[in-house]
Amino acid sequence: MPKSADRGRRTREQLLDAAAQLVGEVGWGAVTTRLVAERAGVNAALVHYHFSSVPELLSTAALQFASKVLAESAEALSGDPADGIERMLAELSRYTGTDPESLLLAEAFLAAHRLPELRAGLSALVADFRARVAEWLRSSGVADADAVALLLGAAIDGLVLHRALDESVDFHVVAGPFRRLVAG
Repeated sequence: MPKSADRGRRTREQLLDAAAQLVGEVGWGAVTTRLVAERAGVNAALVHYHFSSVPELLSTAALQFASKVLAESAEALSGDPADGIERMLAELSRYTGTDPESLLLAEAFLAAHRLPELRAGLSALVADFRARVAEWLRSSGVADADAVALLLGAAIDGLVLHRALDESVDFHVVAGPFRRLVAG
């Protein structure tokens, strides 16, 4: 691969990383071309070379991060459902609700109501995650696997939102009820 293509790919990744960090620090609406370029250590013109607009850059960064988080959470779901719940809660416990990553996702969910492409992308990621969770539950003999997958996803989102408002929220206190929910 030519060096210019490698350099372009690295620049694009630097811009995405910078944008994701900035959303968590200053909010979706305050991220500008200049801020992203400064954070990434590149010329501001490169932002619009790689992305048609700041909303496209932010949407791409948010979707990339959401995809990674949901994939990691889904990977924790293997074997016995009760153990999978424990692994998933442990994986999610690194998110405080006020950390830049949690804020990026919260801001992305809000922005999705104004940006159809972001909404479609997030919708597809969430639907895929629910389908993976439901398949895992079904293979373990859990009744109403689709409904339980929906409940788990919504509960996890709610826990992160609650933790953003109350740092004492401990995900592990719900492990018992979640275990009973997924008992086959």
